[in-house]
Amino acid sequence: MTAFSDKVTIAKPKTEVFTFLTSFDNATTIMPNVVKNEILSEGPFGVGTRFRETRLIRGREASSEIEVIEYEPSEKFSVRSELEGLATLYHYKLQSTETGTEVTFECEINASSLKMKLIKPLFKRIMKKEDGDHVRRMKEAMEEENSEKS
Repeated sequence: MTAFSDKVTIAKPKTEVFTFLTSFDNATTIMPNVVKNEILSEGPFGVGTRFRETRLIRGREASSEIEVIEYEPSEKFSVRSELEGLATLYHYKLQSTETGTEVTFECEINASSLKMKLIKPLFKRIMKKEDGDHVRRMKEAMEEENSEKS
């Protein structure tokens, strides 16, 4: 079940948006709490790619391992992380439009233990506060590139 979602249209072609979105270097631009990403697997970005994301949460660094679980170049991809029975999945879908690319983002949070089922509502609020508008930040960053080049 979707915990939260967002949708934006970016005035850029789909391949450029997909490349920006799947580049580890851009995470700190669109997610201010992310301080670094470390690639843990070899090869190109795709199903099975693993990386460690480090965030600054209340002044402390916290890391989680994330894996790409679905990947269709320039169309969609999904990533998953799990911590003590709480799985977080981020789904991204891209669609070409007359004005650019529509990006649909959905966050899914699944709890498998009783403890995590109790924590899930709080975790959902925290995640939404941190990442709920990251595709909007991506839109701003990508469209700012246009205005800076003009």
